[in-house]
Amino acid sequence: MQKPPLRFGQIWNMSFGFFGIQFGWALQMGFMSSIYEKLGATPSQIPMLWLAAPLTGMLVQPIIGNMSDRTWNRLGRRRPYFLTGAILSSLALVLMPTCSALWMAAGLLWILDASINISMEPFRAFVADMLPEQQRVRGFAMQSFFIGAGAVLASALPFILTNYLHVRPQLGAISPAIRASFFAGAAVFLGAVLWTVLTTREYPPDDVAEFMQRRRATRGIAAAARDILSAVAEMPKAMRQLAIVQLCTWLGLFCMWLYFGPAVAWNIFGAASEQSPVYDAGIEWAGLCFGMYSAVCFVFAMVLPAIAARLGRRLTHIVCLLCGGAGLLAVAVIHDKALLLLSMTGVGIAWASILSMPYAILAGALPPARVGIYMGIFNFFIVLPEILAAVGFGWVMNHLLHNNRLAAVVMGGAFLVIAAMLMGRVQDPSAVVSESFEAAPAPART
Repeated sequence: MQKPPLRFGQIWNMSFGFFGIQFGWALQMGFMSSIYEKLGATPSQIPMLWLAAPLTGMLVQPIIGNMSDRTWNRLGRRRPYFLTGAILSSLALVLMPTCSALWMAAGLLWILDASINISMEPFRAFVADMLPEQQRVRGFAMQSFFIGAGAVLASALPFILTNYLHVRPQLGAISPAIRASFFAGAAVFLGAVLWTVLTTREYPPDDVAEFMQRRRATRGIAAAARDILSAVAEMPKAMRQLAIVQLCTWLGLFCMWLYFGPAVAWNIFGAASEQSPVYDAGIEWAGLCFGMYSAVCFVFAMVLPAIAARLGRRLTHIVCLLCGGAGLLAVAVIHDKALLLLSMTGVGIAWASILSMPYAILAGALPPARVGIYMGIFNFFIVLPEILAAVGFGWVMNHLLHNNRLAAVVMGGAFLVIAAMLMGRVQDPSAVVSESFEAAPAPART
């Protein structure tokens, strides 16, 4: 069907759920390594403790994508999955900071990551479902906007609670500020997703009877597996090219997420042990740094469509990745904690593009009836780097980097530079001129 352009308010409503999703995800990525260290994990153990989550995500994402392609009920096609994932994620966020043992935290991370994927994966397909081609950069950029906003608040919340609301740390325990932040994240996650579910109505299939008949004919695990395997075999050329870029990009990001917080605490703040107040102060400052790159993402996402319209989506992404690589490489020579905020500016520019440009390019290459499954498969190339980091980075930390957390962050910057170079090989199949965020009529709920 020919999709009509949506107004600014309608795109806002359909994207608002990502605010909550990213609030929860930022808490996970920013503070889980410090929770693990508080519970006794060594630097070389941390990557393995993240392993169960990406393995689960690798299974969940294509399955959820395939299921959502074949779903139609009172809530629509994608919204049932947004809501289910939000409920499960909120429960995991409440339980996570109450863990008293390492195995409990690892198990809950497994559940949390899988649940976030249940909500997140269909949101990518949602943009392709709801928006015409000329508005897709705007749609993905709006998601980046909310991702930035959610991550700013989540990343900075422990610092705010400690320094402005005077929530004091407890020696040797998971910080009360981090505990309170996880509880807040549960409420924000569920509330934001509910907003999108209640304010946005999805387009039904062109022929509902034919859709239901086709769904019945392909029901079952075997049919779903065949569909996923055939989609992998028939992967569009642009998707294969973007896959290599994604692998390097997300390897770089996981190096940062796994070790940036501990690196700041140990290398910049000079913590003597993970049980000391100085360590907690370093982790909170690292959270503020993550809030900084998310704030830059929040602002930069508003101008990103206009930049892409002028430079093209491919060149825009190359420049942004180089900015992120430079930001992480600069951490090697920074000794003043305030300058870390400046280095995160480059990371924020890259993050805004990472969350939008690859998906905008990909959406134009996908058959409309299989957008969900292909978006799920595309997320393989986010999950695979996480698995590689989890399996191999413990050995790298022990034998090559000698448990130097700062060197791991710098390695992340090198991966982003490599990703930028590989992006030069990608062909944008649509090459549609992107729109900017111009003024629009007053919001209207659909």
